[in-house]
Amino acid sequence: MQLLSTDIKNKVLDRMVELLQQRRDEVIAANKKDLDAFNRDDQALYDRLVVDSAKVDDMARAVREVRAQEDPIGKVLYDNTLSSGLHVTNKTAPFGTIMIIYESRPDVTIEAAVLAFKANNKILLKGGKEALNSNLILVELWHQALRDHDLDTDWIQYMQKDRQETQEFLRNPDQPLDLIVPRGGERLIDFVKEHARCAVLVSGRGNNFAYVAPDADVDLAIKVIVNAKTDKISGCNALDKILVDAKMPERDAFIQKLAEALKAKEVELLADEQVRKVIPAADAIPTEEAWYEEFLALKALIALTDDEGDAIKRINHYSGHHSATILTQDKDRAARFMEQVDSAAVYHNASTRFTDGGQMGVGAELAISTDKLHHRGPLGLPQLVTNKYYVHGEGHIRS
Repeated sequence: MQLLSTDIKNKVLDRMVELLQQRRDEVIAANKKDLDAFNRDDQALYDRLVVDSAKVDDMARAVREVRAQEDPIGKVLYDNTLSSGLHVTNKTAPFGTIMIIYESRPDVTIEAAVLAFKANNKILLKGGKEALNSNLILVELWHQALRDHDLDTDWIQYMQKDRQETQEFLRNPDQPLDLIVPRGGERLIDFVKEHARCAVLVSGRGNNFAYVAPDADVDLAIKVIVNAKTDKISGCNALDKILVDAKMPERDAFIQKLAEALKAKEVELLADEQVRKVIPAADAIPTEEAWYEEFLALKALIALTDDEGDAIKRINHYSGHHSATILTQDKDRAARFMEQVDSAAVYHNASTRFTDGGQMGVGAELAISTDKLHHRGPLGLPQLVTNKYYVHGEGHIRS
């Protein structure tokens, strides 16, 4: 693969910022076509689809942030001359070609492409049909920025394929394909994992949990839980499940106060039998499947848990291994919880809504990985590389 200089990559990104500003109205108009054609019954998906002037500003900001970051290619990870005289250097290198399959969010067309390009990877973008007009205009801007600097538009490609065509491509790609990142629900992830013939890095579902310990600060806990649940229901970092320690003093009063705060935000509540004795207006948990569900809606499940160990066990069993938070004043308890919960991000007295590249100081992200290889959490620019060994000898042979 051709290695581009940092200078030329940054010039393309500078041009992309200019084009986003110059053609802002065209981008918003294209998005309006998608919005007008969309069935608003799925409010979370609709929210992800919207591109207004503020969202265009966010796209431009993301490009500028990546442009300002250090080029991740060619960084020396290891350098040593062995006793044999061989000189061994290990340096970061591009993956090659990354494919991202995503639903609804046109801003992914900007964030995924800018990260892949700055890390010297080609990217194949496969967006959802609901965002087609928005995605096509954004890819058109990318292609103009590339052409303006005498680069092939193949660096950033948009794929218009139906489900059957996508399945066939995953099984028999007509070009080199090194990594696939599916961003969406479990059905999309399972579809990609079933048919792909290369590495798949899962950007998993949310279904995030909060555990309220016996010593939790009541007002702090309610503030954090309400934010985590209602700040953005379409976010994969939104809260779905709340486990309240059965030994919490004034437990019932806390549950009532929490339920009132969530109801004020129009959150539908599901609860186990013990909690429903305190808040009878809550619906019963229909089946065990509800524990596995990522709601992506103004809905939350509240249940009692025996203790910290039981809470950890439930989280590790039911969650999407994305984010979990503990509400406690005991730092040792928090440390145990954070060490033992098997999630990409664990929190102490903080909202799960911070599991985001920008909020964590990583900058623009390709996805939030819930895989353990090769990286977990926000996939930012430094994570979109692999490594390569360079070995120099003078006629060395192994005996």
